[in-house]
Amino acid sequence: MSTYSRRGFLIGAGGAALMTSACANGVGSNGGQAIDARVDATLNYLYNRYPGTQDLAAKSVGMLVMPLVTEAGFGIGGAYGRGALRVNDVTVDYYLQAEASFGLQIGAQQYAHVLFFMTNEALQGFRTSPGWSAGGDIKYAIQNEGDRISADTITSLTPVVAVVFGQAGLIAGATIEGTKYTRIIP
Repeated sequence: MSTYSRRGFLIGAGGAALMTSACANGVGSNGGQAIDARVDATLNYLYNRYPGTQDLAAKSVGMLVMPLVTEAGFGIGGAYGRGALRVNDVTVDYYLQAEASFGLQIGAQQYAHVLFFMTNEALQGFRTSPGWSAGGDIKYAIQNEGDRISADTITSLTPVVAVVFGQAGLIAGATIEGTKYTRIIP
């Protein structure tokens, strides 16, 4: 005879949400060429839609581009995506993004984001970490005046600047704090 507990249900629901979000990720394959093509398209969209980000990119020493992150949750949730780290406009590594969350949440969304590493120390710390977690040292560049993203002087002095854009779905807002990035071989 089987017995079911709330803990078992919650663990199963969280795993199902994470697996569902991973399956719905549109990056397509594990191949580096597919990820690079998505990164190129994402950067073209970003620069055309938010021209101020070109200045931010020019000041950065590297960028982690996550073309498509899928997030889903029903109490317990998760997010998943793959992207590329670019230094001097050349892909140097590929990364997987994973996040788990718990709380009052329901729905699903997809979004893209770029982490701009503004200092060599921040980039080196990211690259040498076995699994880097986004935290409070990230400053978010936010939209202002309609669809413009500003990169002011304070933003360019921050070690890591995050730009989250292209949100579509039913979960309000998007944040990358608490997200873990792990280097992968596509």
